[in-house]
Amino acid sequence: MLIRRGEVPGRDELEALMAARHTPGVHAILQRATVGIAGVGGLGTAVAVALARSGVGRLILADFDVVEPSNLNRQQFFVDQLGLPKAEAMAANLARINPYVYVDTHQVRLTPENIPALFGRVDVMVEAFDAADQKAMLVETFCKARPKIPLVAATGLAGHMPSNTIRTQKLGCNLYIVGDQTTAAQPGTGLMAPRVGVAAHHQANAVLRLLLGEDPVG
Repeated sequence: MLIRRGEVPGRDELEALMAARHTPGVHAILQRATVGIAGVGGLGTAVAVALARSGVGRLILADFDVVEPSNLNRQQFFVDQLGLPKAEAMAANLARINPYVYVDTHQVRLTPENIPALFGRVDVMVEAFDAADQKAMLVETFCKARPKIPLVAATGLAGHMPSNTIRTQKLGCNLYIVGDQTTAAQPGTGLMAPRVGVAAHHQANAVLRLLLGEDPVG
């Protein structure tokens, strides 16, 4: 296939190229999938990029915050996006990666009242908050509202501890937790790009395995 410099391939061309890389059967399944991501920060942006590059057809992103300078140490934003709503900025970045992925954005603070409606039709849900209380709220709310839909959460990923301590574990029927479950952000142990990225890609890979009918743990 002839690729012209600076020219965006058409949908059919790009999908054919990606399907050849992913294998057609896998790509077709991912293309039909919808994944929700609660939180568009260090975890959420890396998960979104990985899923868009993998060919997931629809992403629902929700975050109330804007891009700040402190986010640039680990989040998939750029300096010229400072001050923009995170969900909006991430949608723009994903469009540069794959303009044919449908990205549904919501600049809103997630609560027990709006989570069921915003993520009512996802195939897999991703929890990607920083704060422990928000993580717990999302897990409790979503599992109650959509008990049959898998939820991939994360906890314990701060600092620069060994990468191999990041694990994917199953808790309950449809809840998967990524991280070491102990290492929290605190003075002297900040959130840093490498380890956050390791955890985010564990989450993204768990999502892919779930969409393909495989066990994320083993």
